[in-house]
Amino acid sequence: MRRGWWVCGIVGFVVLTATSMGALAGTADHEGQVVVYTAAQSTIVQAIGPMFEKKTGIKVQFVEAGTGEVLKRARAEKDNPLGDVFWALAAEPLAANADLLEPYTVTEDARINPIYKKGMAGGRVIPNNVTPMVIVYNKKLVSEAEAPKFWKALADPKWKDKIAYAAADKSGSSYTILATLLTVFGENDPGWKVVEDIMKNAKILPSSSRVPKGVADGEYHAGLTYEDAAMRQVAGGAPVGVIYPLDGTSIPPDGNALIKGAKHPKAARMFLDYAVSKEVMDLLAEKFSLRSARTDVNPPKGFVPLGEIKAVAYDMEWAGKNYAVLVKKWQDIIVRVK
Repeated sequence: MRRGWWVCGIVGFVVLTATSMGALAGTADHEGQVVVYTAAQSTIVQAIGPMFEKKTGIKVQFVEAGTGEVLKRARAEKDNPLGDVFWALAAEPLAANADLLEPYTVTEDARINPIYKKGMAGGRVIPNNVTPMVIVYNKKLVSEAEAPKFWKALADPKWKDKIAYAAADKSGSSYTILATLLTVFGENDPGWKVVEDIMKNAKILPSSSRVPKGVADGEYHAGLTYEDAAMRQVAGGAPVGVIYPLDGTSIPPDGNALIKGAKHPKAARMFLDYAVSKEVMDLLAEKFSLRSARTDVNPPKGFVPLGEIKAVAYDMEWAGKNYAVLVKKWQDIIVRVK
């Protein structure tokens, strides 16, 4: 659920009120409301919010925006937090803002695959869904034989102005792709040269959601994006193909966290527990094509098994700690080549 960072800022508030009181509502010790900052797609917010309210009786107020805008807002509010929970944010920048987070271990932590807990701000960030980074291409514009099977193929000048990439300083998924490229090719001059050559060919977009849609609509031949966004286009009947790069890709988790100084901490912990419950993760896999960080949830129908994807050893802690440095280098490249 790695939504891009909207350039216009916060999308707005969606207030969902409980329509009935669930079994937990009569017995739970909580404040009765919770404010959730999220980068989840609006359709997911609209599905999960009422479910949580019905189950707990807790009113949920969502603030929807991209990862970067959410974190920017939370940092501005650090001395007087207005949010209680971060839900479905890109984990690397979330972990890089560990000083905004309060440690919390969800009740079903044992069901979360431990491989996704590494580099998560000392346990402050809770793995949510996991999302391989992919290449998407338009089948009407690019034949299967000509489709880029490797990240490095996108550095070929023949792709000039034909590929889409969301700005890495605005999109959580695009930052992950940037860090993935440097993991594959090295955080050195040759690695940055590959990044620069790809950026020379790319149209830089303001939000990650526009990448797969632009490819599906034929605006671009190919794009760098994340799996569930690409697969939603496939499910919708768009003429797109999805490639798991053969030179290796990352499979990072999204993250949830308790905001330090939250005004509704008890309700916030209940929301964090519910967000990674099997009930929610099964729904996200079945209805929204999202892989789960849990070990007991099946992958979405039609998805490539993770064992068939060439995964790189993606260092979440490194990606989080070096966020500002890597983004600055990327910005310098864009100034140079655009």
